[in-house]
Amino acid sequence: MSIDKRGITLYLHVHQPWRVRHYTVFDTAEAHDYFDEPDHHSDRNNRKIMEKVADKSYRPMNALLEKLLHRYPDFRLSLSISGVFIEQALEWAPDVIESFQRLVATGRVEIVAETYYHSLAFFYSRDEFEHQVELHRQKIREVFGVETRVFRNTELAYNDELAKWADKQGFDGILAEGWDPILEWRSPNYVYRPSGTERIRLLLKNYRLSDDLAFRFGNRDWSEYPLQADTYDHWMRDAFGHDSPLVNLFMDYETFGEHQWEDTGIFDFMEHFVATWLRDDTHTFYTVSEAIKSSEPAGDISMPDTVTWADTERDLTAWLGNAMQHEIMRHLYALEHDVLHSGDVGLIGDWRRLQTSDHVYYMCTKYFNDGDVHAYFSPYESPYEAFLNYMNALRDVRYRVLDYRRGDTHG
Repeated sequence: MSIDKRGITLYLHVHQPWRVRHYTVFDTAEAHDYFDEPDHHSDRNNRKIMEKVADKSYRPMNALLEKLLHRYPDFRLSLSISGVFIEQALEWAPDVIESFQRLVATGRVEIVAETYYHSLAFFYSRDEFEHQVELHRQKIREVFGVETRVFRNTELAYNDELAKWADKQGFDGILAEGWDPILEWRSPNYVYRPSGTERIRLLLKNYRLSDDLAFRFGNRDWSEYPLQADTYDHWMRDAFGHDSPLVNLFMDYETFGEHQWEDTGIFDFMEHFVATWLRDDTHTFYTVSEAIKSSEPAGDISMPDTVTWADTERDLTAWLGNAMQHEIMRHLYALEHDVLHSGDVGLIGDWRRLQTSDHVYYMCTKYFNDGDVHAYFSPYESPYEAFLNYMNALRDVRYRVLDYRRGDTHG
């Protein structure tokens, strides 16, 4: 197969959860403000976190992306932006939204569909999942004026059933982790067809090259530290082999400036790498939709069991690996009917914000390297503290449901 252009599919995920404040049993049935931490110095103050990450990541990275898009006609990328991020940014950092709007307005930055609340609803309530996907698509239309054609589930949580759903919904493509036990001898650097689907295409993350930036870049103990743009360019060329059309680099947007701080050189690296890659006329960048159209599927891929992009297991155990997490999710979705039946916009919104997967991620009790990653992202002293604050908030949701039912009965 002759390949005219070899393209990098750069996809960045933008997200901030509404973190549950220090919410005690004494707040339950008294105060319904689960997410408004009054202490501006607290690690759970959502405004403080948004302002900090905006300064460290969103503003400088968006400025760099604008410069790269202006300088290089072949530079493109894709973004997924959670609804809960958009809510917070509009409230506390509207200039960040404006800069994302400028990126999208170039026509070379594609927005990817997902669940509005960054939830795991697909595994608990298909109705709620579909509603959140539609809420997100509406929000993207409202804020960015574009349609979403490619889907990613929360944390790249993917299986064959999800692919069939996305195919029936009319999505052109779907994203997943290119995990070795699934791929076996195959490479993630091709377009694939999900098993059992008719027209949708599958793009798989090249996790080694992605994680070189997302996790290893600033690690002084890494044998490749400090990573140079020329070195990474060489690795990229090797990854393509003799006939593969693309390499998919998928990572959190906050890799740039927040997870990898500016003093690691991550911004300079990115600028130099794009310039180095595009010096070759046979090289380009793809949006996810362009990547899907770059070649015919190299074959079918089946993932009967759920694969994610988290931890060494690449499964759901980051969110559903212990009894606390299962207990939370069971109680949360058991409230669905009564919460939605209440018609109370505030109650429904709080219940949906509590579905954000970060809440159960903070309750993970893994050890070693995976545990270190969970601890880094968590604003709580321990998984048990995260559980107690969340459970108190969920208990209050139940009280509010009972209040509604009593009023409904007496009404």
